[in-house]
Amino acid sequence: MTLGVITTRIKDTIYVFSGLGVAGQVIVGLLMLVGLLAALGVRSPLDAVRRLLWGYELWAAFIVAAIATGGSLFFSLVANFLPCELCWYQRISMYPLSILLLIVAWHGDNRAARYLLPLPVVGAGTSIYHILIGYGAIKEPNTCQISAPGTGCGFNWIKPESFGYLQIETLALTGFLLLIGFLVLATLETAEDAATLPADAER
Repeated sequence: MTLGVITTRIKDTIYVFSGLGVAGQVIVGLLMLVGLLAALGVRSPLDAVRRLLWGYELWAAFIVAAIATGGSLFFSLVANFLPCELCWYQRISMYPLSILLLIVAWHGDNRAARYLLPLPVVGAGTSIYHILIGYGAIKEPNTCQISAPGTGCGFNWIKPESFGYLQIETLALTGFLLLIGFLVLATLETAEDAATLPADAER
């Protein structure tokens, strides 16, 4: 396989991850709208989402974490993008979730979702900080250049495949927000829900 073919396939794969990121952002936007409507007293959209995902919230979260973990490994091990210090902090928040969510989803233990929430919350905060550095809104710490010499934390590795606005940290934030949404949905319960809960599931 020639170098040109390998480069093309890497670019195509980056486009796939970028496309998944855009799709994820649409879902995040819809979940935020549903949550806002529920806060304003319009609960029918939230009820519809819960019926759609009922019993599969943790599996949905696992798929997000698995794709995010696979994507970050692809960027560093295949595309040879140098991860900076902030990238590692985001990985620390994401990687355990791809394992823990598989375990709790397999056992149907939705009660564990609330204990997993701190990881994506911390990861989302780190991603936002990283994005602000990338856009030049805040000054890049010196440790960024030390951890990733020549590029630092503000370099956009996927700019040609970014659809004009994406960064790797934007993709990470999308994953973390999806995880927060699915984990919150997994913790919600009403008296009516308990009657329809599968026998092997725990809430």
